[in-house]
Amino acid sequence: MNSKKATRRTALAAGLALALGLGVAAQASAGGPRTVSGSPADDITRVADFYGAYIDAESDLDGGGGRLAQQLRSYYLTPGCLKELKAWEDKNHADGVLRAQDTPRSWKVTGNGTAGHTEATVTLTWGGGDTTRLVVDMTRTTHKISHIGTTGGGGK
Repeated sequence: MNSKKATRRTALAAGLALALGLGVAAQASAGGPRTVSGSPADDITRVADFYGAYIDAESDLDGGGGRLAQQLRSYYLTPGCLKELKAWEDKNHADGVLRAQDTPRSWKVTGNGTAGHTEATVTLTWGGGDTTRLVVDMTRTTHKISHIGTTGGGGK
């Protein structure tokens, strides 16, 4: 087949997909396999790993949370951060890691590049499409999360 016919067929297929309401999702799923990468030495990867595992644990069908969520907190968070979260949770009657009573459907972690410690913005997306932005600080020496809040903790 010549390239002119191939171009026309591709355009026709894309037009048909849009007309049927398949849009971008259908085009994206037709692409190659997704790749996710990271490194245990990279603080942004570690924050993303924590949020991914924590949200998985909280959204499991067995009622969520429980022992695994507590183990993840113990492994990834400093003792000071655990104490800070407990105080916030006692006051607000919600999960301090997520700052909510519900579990988000997705998350995104973006590095803010702060000197002396790592600061990241975690964007949580909820079922209705609303988002919550949290600021997460991580020590560069222990690679543990030292603060979770709506503003940075200055690398506590």
